[in-house]
Amino acid sequence: MCACIRFFLIRMDYFIELLFSGLTRGSIYALIALGYTMVYGIIGLINFAHGEIYMIGAFTAFIVATVLSIYGFPLLAIVIIAGVAAVVWAASYGYTIEKIAYKPLRHAPRLSPLISAIGMSIFLQNYVLLAQTSDFLPFPRLIRDFPFMEPIAHIIGSTDLVILVTTVVVMVILTLIIKFSMIGKAMRATSQDRTMATLVGINVNRVISMTFIIGSSLAAIGGLLIASHIGQINFYIGFLAGIKAFTAAVLGGIGSVPGAVLGSMILGLTESFATGYVSSDYEDVFAFSLLVLILIFKPSGLLGKATNQKV
Repeated sequence: MCACIRFFLIRMDYFIELLFSGLTRGSIYALIALGYTMVYGIIGLINFAHGEIYMIGAFTAFIVATVLSIYGFPLLAIVIIAGVAAVVWAASYGYTIEKIAYKPLRHAPRLSPLISAIGMSIFLQNYVLLAQTSDFLPFPRLIRDFPFMEPIAHIIGSTDLVILVTTVVVMVILTLIIKFSMIGKAMRATSQDRTMATLVGINVNRVISMTFIIGSSLAAIGGLLIASHIGQINFYIGFLAGIKAFTAAVLGGIGSVPGAVLGSMILGLTESFATGYVSSDYEDVFAFSLLVLILIFKPSGLLGKATNQKV
């Protein structure tokens, strides 16, 4: 009897460990997926360069944290300064990309901005490859182990907790911005009808730029958190993370902010449990199979709204 109870507790610990691992993955996916879904909701564009913004945020944090560590800055100051630098730098890239690669093609056929987005993604990958290196670089450990978590350290680590808490705080702030701020109301109006929003005095160009800035900032936060969690980065980390986050956005319903979060959590949990109970070789198979199944029965995603096109 005691052996059975012990076995059950061990399996339960393993299940909870996989659960928190999945929530951690889902949180990172959510921070990236929100950028995809916000941009698509406003201008109907899939920004395939968004994963590279996430990567640039991680590299910015890496450079700033490394320099500050050399000069002996305290850990808290390094985290804050590196985080702010990553957000500002990534946001500036997002703003610049929108002005250079997307704004001139806003009224072009839908295929043109898509090709421009893919081209920008490849350009940013190779730009960072030439500026840095193709090798994996060790990322400084910015999050230390919390003493109060020592009894459950085998289930959830300090970095997992920080990622989960940060994601929740960011989601709450973003929700308040979208629902109650002037720019949030302008975003919702622009999303519903861009022409009518212009007629009532909303600066649509400013709204679109702010959408790219906010989305890029969220991706930079995700890049900093996951780089500190994994402990290494390279120029290619944005591509796969971007594909997974885009998958999560589609899964939840592209254009829906709650849908992006829900899809990210489902994707993260699916990958975690598939890795833990089957094999890490098949985590992508399970993730994309789930996407296909959901889209077969609900093509607009879990929380997406079906659109009727006039012909």
